[in-house]
Amino acid sequence: MSKFKGNYSLSGELWDYKLIKHKFRLNYISRLKKLLLGEIKQNKMRDAVTNLIKNYDIAGRYLDRNAIDNLKEYFESGTARVAVATMISGNAATLARKAGIKLFEEVPELIRPGGYAYTTRRYSACLRDMDYYLRYASYALVAGDTNVLDERVLQGLRETYNSLGVPIGPTVRGIQIMKEMLKEMAAEAGITDTAIIDEPFDYMTRELGEVSV
Repeated sequence: MSKFKGNYSLSGELWDYKLIKHKFRLNYISRLKKLLLGEIKQNKMRDAVTNLIKNYDIAGRYLDRNAIDNLKEYFESGTARVAVATMISGNAATLARKAGIKLFEEVPELIRPGGYAYTTRRYSACLRDMDYYLRYASYALVAGDTNVLDERVLQGLRETYNSLGVPIGPTVRGIQIMKEMLKEMAAEAGITDTAIIDEPFDYMTRELGEVSV
């Protein structure tokens, strides 16, 4: 596996972290104002800020110290979250492809005759699914909330896979591989808080609930 270098994507794009940080702050100052004015509807994708304010609004409470600390923690990690999401956007196809290669090296029976990914169509379907998980993980990462994973990815997924005969264990392993690759990429780009990457990927693997391959 090739290494990810500096602050560049695999396509050679240079990330300007100062610009990302500035845009993130401007966006969320505007978003917070809209939240407080009630302009963001409940049926839209929720994030950590939306959920926190919604809960306090329902309870009729002012934001207390705990809420402020949670908001502060979320905003302080915002630059890293946006930077990692930018990495995913710029390298999604390569991440999914390389994760697929590693998965099939670890579980070669998947691509042998009779294996679930044996045919070209099924092989492509596996990579397509991995790309799907990666995309929604990036949404949850920026949001700081796993609600979107429940609504758009996990509801009924295990039952669907079981009905189609898709092995869940290798799916879980594929998600873990993408997380490992992304954390390595983020660390090499100078992002120190790579623990933020764990939450969406670990949430998906935990909810799928079968880690053995």
